[in-house]
Amino acid sequence: MPQENSKILSIVIPLFNEINYINKLFEQIKSYFNRENIEIIIVDDGSTDGSSNLLNELKKKKHYKFLFKLIQLDINSGKGKAIQTGIKNSKGEYILLHDADLELDIKDAKEMFDIITNNKDIKCIFGSRYLSGKLKKNNYFFNNLVGKINSLIFNIFFSQTLSDVHCGLKILHRSVVEKIKLSVNDFGIEIDLASQIVRNNFFIYEFGVSYFFRSKAEGKKITWVDGLKSFYYLIKVRFFDNSTSTNISILYSTIYMGYVGSYFGMGVGNTLYIIIFAILGSILGIHFKILSSTLIFLLIYIGSLFGKGNGTTLSVVFFFVLGIFIARKTKKYFLNTSFRDYF
Repeated sequence: MPQENSKILSIVIPLFNEINYINKLFEQIKSYFNRENIEIIIVDDGSTDGSSNLLNELKKKKHYKFLFKLIQLDINSGKGKAIQTGIKNSKGEYILLHDADLELDIKDAKEMFDIITNNKDIKCIFGSRYLSGKLKKNNYFFNNLVGKINSLIFNIFFSQTLSDVHCGLKILHRSVVEKIKLSVNDFGIEIDLASQIVRNNFFIYEFGVSYFFRSKAEGKKITWVDGLKSFYYLIKVRFFDNSTSTNISILYSTIYMGYVGSYFGMGVGNTLYIIIFAILGSILGIHFKILSSTLIFLLIYIGSLFGKGNGTTLSVVFFFVLGIFIARKTKKYFLNTSFRDYF
C-alpha cells in the first residue's frame, strides 16, 4: 500500500446533511477514482441527519482501493471552512474540489483530472456549467442570473474571461494551493479562491460540465441571501484584500478620474459623470499603479485641450484609450524590474 505522501490526487468533498445522496456519491467515486494512489477526503460539516453514521459505516466496509479520510467538524462552520480543513489534510499532487449533492457529475471530474495530469503546463481547471453542450437541468432563473452577473463582475475586476466562478468543481496543482491562503468560511470561498489564484499569476482553464440543479426541498443549501453576499465578497477581494501600493493606486485613480468627470454634464448629470468616472478610476487603480495611472491622467488632460463641446469629449476619449494603451506597454516593460510597484 503506498504511503500517504505518494498520492497523485486528493478529492476534497465538503458535506452537510446529505444522507440521501451519500451512497450514490460513494458509488460514483468508486466507479471513476478507485485507485490506491488517490485519497478521498470528506469533511462532514456538523451534519445532524445521520450522515456521519452512514459515512463511518462506509469507511469500515473498506470495499474500495483509495484512501478514505473522514473529518468531522463539531458544528456547522460553512462550506469554506470545510474546504480549508480538507485541503490542510490533503497529501495529493493535485487537489480536486467537488460538492456532495450530486448537482455535478463525478465523470466530469475524472475528465478534468485526465486533462490536467496529461498536460503539465496546466495548473488549474475550473468546471463551468455554462460552457458545455452536456446535459443540464436548471429552472431557477434568479440563481442562474446572479451567478452570471458575479462572473461578469469578477472578470471586470480581475481582467479575466471566466464563465462560472461559482462552480463547485475545480482541480488545482499542489503548487497553486501552496501559494494561496483561504479565509472565507461560507459560500464566498469560490470568489476567495479564484481571486487568489489570479493574484498569484496562475492561468485558470475552464471545462464544460453537466449540471443537475436541485430544489430546496431536495436539500439545496445555498439561497438568494448567499447570492447577495457574494457581491460583498467581490468588493472585498478586489478593493480591500490588496497590497498597500495597490490600495494607494485605487484611491489615487478614483480621485483623479472623479475630477475628470466633473468637467462633463451639468447639474445632476455632472454628479452622475463624477460617480461613473470615479468608479472607472477605482477599476483602473487595480490594474495600474501610481506612475502608470499618471500617464493616463496626463493624456486625458492633453485631450481636454483639443476641440470644443462634443469635440472635446471625443478628444478626451481618444487620449484616454491611448493612455491605457501606453500604460499597459509601460507596465509590461517594468513588470520584472524593481520599479514594478510603481507601474
